[in-house]
Amino acid sequence: MSLVNSETPSQARLDQPLLDWTHRLTRLGTRFFTHLQPTPVAAPRWAARNETLRTELGWPATVFDDDHLQAFAGNALMLGSQPLATVYSGHQFGQWAGQLGDGRAIWLGEAQSAQGPQEIQLKGAGRTPYSRGGDGRAVLRSSIREYLCSEAMHGLGIPTTRALSLVASPEPVRREETESAAIVARVAPSFLRFGHFEHFAAIGDTDSLRTLADHAIAHHLPECHDRAAFWQGNVYAALLDVVQERTAQLLARWQAVGFCHGVMNTDNMSLLGLTIDYGPFQFMDAFNPGHICNHSDHQGRYAYGRQPNVAYWNIYCLAQSLAPLIDDKDMTLQVLEGYKALFPRYLGDAMRAKLGLVGDLAPESEREADWTLVEDLMQLMATEKVDFTLFWRQLSQAVVRQSQANAVTDANWSPVTDLVLDRPRLLAWLERYTNRAGQTHLDSMGHRMLRTNPKFVLRNHLAEVAIRQAKAGDFSEIDTLYNLLQSPFDEHPGFEAYADLPPDWADQLEISCSS
Repeated sequence: MSLVNSETPSQARLDQPLLDWTHRLTRLGTRFFTHLQPTPVAAPRWAARNETLRTELGWPATVFDDDHLQAFAGNALMLGSQPLATVYSGHQFGQWAGQLGDGRAIWLGEAQSAQGPQEIQLKGAGRTPYSRGGDGRAVLRSSIREYLCSEAMHGLGIPTTRALSLVASPEPVRREETESAAIVARVAPSFLRFGHFEHFAAIGDTDSLRTLADHAIAHHLPECHDRAAFWQGNVYAALLDVVQERTAQLLARWQAVGFCHGVMNTDNMSLLGLTIDYGPFQFMDAFNPGHICNHSDHQGRYAYGRQPNVAYWNIYCLAQSLAPLIDDKDMTLQVLEGYKALFPRYLGDAMRAKLGLVGDLAPESEREADWTLVEDLMQLMATEKVDFTLFWRQLSQAVVRQSQANAVTDANWSPVTDLVLDRPRLLAWLERYTNRAGQTHLDSMGHRMLRTNPKFVLRNHLAEVAIRQAKAGDFSEIDTLYNLLQSPFDEHPGFEAYADLPPDWADQLEISCSS
């Protein structure tokens, strides 16, 4: 397979069609995007190729051959792709930011796959009309974090965009310091954001707003047609309803694993309820509801404990954008009430599952009692600043041990109680928990908990080690972490150190929006 017109690499096309392209987004017209070419980078090389995802999508192995390295670097185009950047607007840190758009993400197109049509983007492939003076590049540091975290979230069962490949280049990129460039190829059924709708609402283009909403419903959220029956046949109210429900589910899952997004602007919110735009994210180490993972978030707007309310604020912004289509203020407000009811229920179910307490049909009194157990434990964890991931995993293992003993003993709880200073307080809570569970149910509970509470998450210091090695030209740690994170509930003998408490130097890591 050769390159055509290699003297102008940004215009070059690989000479055989590899994917079955559909490009439904381009049928909307150029009000929604700008056609453009990626900007080539110097001396690209593969840093990571996600064979698991490629196989799941049913795409040929030749996607990852060395000729296609040029395509995933933005130096050539796969035959049939139609690169473009979409326009959107949004609120950033609670303030209207006006027109934004794909400033460093270039949409290659939409291709058929074993999982349905998938859109492909190159993040870091150069300047677009929406770069707002930026260079359109991504650095190796942030690209490694996105590649690994999107796959880590998928391994945890949390809706997310996926990472297909990571390409590194020695081309210099200036951030706080000069770093090297990288390009992530990311995949999703759709990259539509709340901000896409805010854009057309803000400029008063109701026709385009309707066209975009109809596209989203027809191709990505067809369940809106059935949901419309609850809203007097109003399919746009149903669209808002489906989006708020998906967002409530997503936020509950984030909170349950201690995930902090770091920059929940409306333009970083997926219409499909996917985790999108991995920047200054963090899986918490020491549990702190007020934890701020984004060094640029000086007011703590996006602190861990505030994420659910920020999500509601963002949905409200989306509702304002859809208001011309819904055309019923009271109905719109009624739809918004759904989040207030659904999020607590989804979070309650997620936290009950972490305790091995399952059953969607549990009576409300039982749910309330279980939530009291959860709240009391979380308050203790916050007071003790206990490591979030380690605590839940140790608790899961201790429940298994207790189920195998003739009687519940304090000794079997010791790996959990050793994590706190106030052992009597935790032991008293564990007695309440055991009484709620019942000895005969501990075995099944413990094994469920081991499939709910991960052993491995992408802690900041683990990503940092991979980044430092990659800067030295060694990408092997990326593959090591990927293998652990795609099956985070497994034990992975020999890799226990990756599940240990973070080293002291991890507290000094600062992650900002430039990440």
